[in-house]
Amino acid sequence: MYQRTSYLLIVVLMGRQLGLRVGLQVVQTLTCSRWGTPSNQGLFQDGDVVFGGLFSIHYQPPAIANDFTLLPHYKPCTGLEHVPLQYIYAMVFAMEEINNSTTLLPGVKLGYHIFDSCGRPPWALQAALSLVGGDRTSCISNHPAERRVLSTGDHPVPLIIGGASSVTGQILSRLLGPLSAPLISYLASCPCLSDRLQFPNFFRTIPSDIYQARAIAQLAIRFNWTWIGAVVANNNYGHMAVKVFEEETQGKEVCLAFVETLERQNIVSDARRAALTIQASTARVILVFSWYTDVRELFLQLAKINVTDRQFLASEAWSTSNDLLRHSVTRKVASGVVGVAIRSSPIPGFQTFLRSLNPVNRPGDEFLREFWEAKFGCSPGATYSSSLLNSISQKGTRHSPGTRSLQKASLPPCSGTESLEGVQYPFSDTTQLRVTYNVYLAVYAAAHALHSLLSCTDGDSPPGSNSYPCCSLKLIETIKPIELLQHLNNVNFTTPQGEIFYFQGADIPPRYDLVNWQKVPERSQKLVKIGYVDGFDLYLKEATIQWSTGSNQVPVSVCSESCPAGTRKANRKGEPVCCFDCISCAEGEISNKTGSLHCERCPPDFWSNAKQTACIPRQLDYLSFNETLGITLTAAAVSGAAVTTAVFVVFVYYRQTPMVRANNSELSFLLLLSLKLCFLCSLVFIGRPSVWSCRFQQAAFGISFVLCVSCLQVKTIVVLAAFRSARPGAEALIRWFGPGQQRGSVCLLTCIQIIICATWLSLSPPVPQRDLGFQGSKVTMKCAMASVVGFSLVLGYIGLLACTCLLLAFLARKLPDNFNEAKLITFSMLIFCAVWVAFVPAYISSPGKYTVAVEIFAILASSYGLLLCIFAPKCFIILLRPEKNTKKHLMAR
Repeated sequence: MYQRTSYLLIVVLMGRQLGLRVGLQVVQTLTCSRWGTPSNQGLFQDGDVVFGGLFSIHYQPPAIANDFTLLPHYKPCTGLEHVPLQYIYAMVFAMEEINNSTTLLPGVKLGYHIFDSCGRPPWALQAALSLVGGDRTSCISNHPAERRVLSTGDHPVPLIIGGASSVTGQILSRLLGPLSAPLISYLASCPCLSDRLQFPNFFRTIPSDIYQARAIAQLAIRFNWTWIGAVVANNNYGHMAVKVFEEETQGKEVCLAFVETLERQNIVSDARRAALTIQASTARVILVFSWYTDVRELFLQLAKINVTDRQFLASEAWSTSNDLLRHSVTRKVASGVVGVAIRSSPIPGFQTFLRSLNPVNRPGDEFLREFWEAKFGCSPGATYSSSLLNSISQKGTRHSPGTRSLQKASLPPCSGTESLEGVQYPFSDTTQLRVTYNVYLAVYAAAHALHSLLSCTDGDSPPGSNSYPCCSLKLIETIKPIELLQHLNNVNFTTPQGEIFYFQGADIPPRYDLVNWQKVPERSQKLVKIGYVDGFDLYLKEATIQWSTGSNQVPVSVCSESCPAGTRKANRKGEPVCCFDCISCAEGEISNKTGSLHCERCPPDFWSNAKQTACIPRQLDYLSFNETLGITLTAAAVSGAAVTTAVFVVFVYYRQTPMVRANNSELSFLLLLSLKLCFLCSLVFIGRPSVWSCRFQQAAFGISFVLCVSCLQVKTIVVLAAFRSARPGAEALIRWFGPGQQRGSVCLLTCIQIIICATWLSLSPPVPQRDLGFQGSKVTMKCAMASVVGFSLVLGYIGLLACTCLLLAFLARKLPDNFNEAKLITFSMLIFCAVWVAFVPAYISSPGKYTVAVEIFAILASSYGLLLCIFAPKCFIILLRPEKNTKKHLMAR
């Protein structure tokens, strides 16, 4: 057994750790004082194995400067709590249920020593020392007036069920840690207690607060609440909730509009400040993580400033508070609350057990007696008092509740007909067993750990036997807490309700109920279960929710309305990511869903529609015969070809006249033919480009113009040769430029272009291609020059011939002749060269199909220039001035 000196050392160390003053006089007093509880109240049942229980049954403890300075001489605390009283009887009921079981701990009777910690950690500390140390001691008091021997025979308990708060749980776990005594809490939910290094002996049947904060964050994400206010307790409970909420919503575009804290000592001023912040904020959903008394004050302050249109999200600390549900202000300010609650589960037979409780049948139960006196206003009677006095004399000074009975002797005796049957009290209400069920689970977890510890088998025991062949009741007396702790870590069983129960370290798998406050005509509000949380999964019946608006319409709480499709978000400088502006997507970009952060660029062959919400195929764009530009150019080309044909007909008809026969009529007819080809080749450029059209159009263009310019160049050479041959000694010159040589020269010059075109088209011909460089709703189909060199050679050769022809014509412009064709060629070649010099920059800078239009225009302009400059004067004389169409006139100087 552990020695009393160990507990004295623990008390001193814990006092220093908690910042409390423990004087030497206190330690001296403890050495010879009984290890009773501060309130001197308890509920006891002997058994083969006894479990300890710590519950906060009373509140309003005496106002003292320092609790530890008076250890262990506490005054009784007052104010009986009805709901925690139910927790005690849940433990008693579970133990009686186990004791009657034939499968769980058969042959072993469980007992309990239950103390009231009065909601004060120091009181819980002393009660825990009394439980784990027992009262087995014998010492002589140092006080002269009390020099006597004190001794009892109670044994220490191997396990304690208790710790009604996280602070108490931490203190008790550190106290019991060196002893390896397990502590199973039913209400301590601080995440810090999950640390197995600091609290290796701590267990709990309530989930960590991390999981309820995560559940609320999932609700915010599910209902698209991106702008939420938070009012939290100014302690680890509230700060942890804010931290976990922000971590869970990180990257989900959920922001906290504000975080207000509530301090218990300054609750009125803090609640007023928080209410004003809520009123000023645009957030319509408010998360509240605090104790229900603080929330009540917050609601009162909100009612004063008439803030009634907020949707509240509740933590489990106040989501099921009957005090708030029944409050008149709540219906006005906080209707439609959605919250996370400790999961509820029925306990079969528990309601019958509670309603059957009667002080007459439980004479040693001071808690029940106090409840009876408070509710029925009478004393249970003399029989109860005599039984209680006998119990006191047997148990010693620790059980001295008779003092309270004597103080209430003025109450009239009970008639004996008082009963809890048919009476509605929070104590006997079993419709929502939440913390009560946690206590029930804690008892079963301890019992299964004990069952595992005692379950040893030998060769004679069949598998699954419920007997303990090698573990006698003598061994039960020597059970060590560390052994029970080891088995508690591995406990895994199915509860009477069919639930699989096990510990994950200190915790259990997180399970919560999701509840909703709904208005009903006959009373203020009722609590309705609308879903549950199982681990990380949230199950919700949205259709059953009644929101703060009184309807099924989900409230909207955003800083900025979600950007519609076709726009993107643009964060505002210096503001949270939930506050933004909506900017339309640029052309060629889309956003096809609301709330897009970025606009997506359409694929190359697609373009955005007018609303920038979808990518549509680009319309193929090319110079077509159906559009105005195509029709105009086609008309110009056909007209040119027609005029050329008409001139050709005139020349054929008047082929015997001097005007036609001058300067080699064959070259004139060949020139007219080439001009006609030039006009017609422009038509090949119009229409949707194809493989053959791309190849043919450039070859036709290059060859036609070379043929045309070659004819002009030969004509110019003939003029020069004719005039030079008139000089003495130059008669032979004209013989080198006879009709055969002229035709041969034209063919030679043209063949060179044919060779260039053939080489170009065979090696790297132009191919039809979609021009995506020009961003727009249309994609241009054009003939892409795979080889710029080939196209440059074609143009360059034409330019070379044109320049040569221009130079020769310029030299022959002043030759003496009444009708000098060299002058006409000079003007035509000036126009030709000017057109094609302007063509190059215009061709390069023109977008899309207009590059083709520029090339066609250059072809038509140069063709018309040649046609009009060379043949218009001749046709004028042939048709309108026939008197000048004579050899004499032409030869006149």
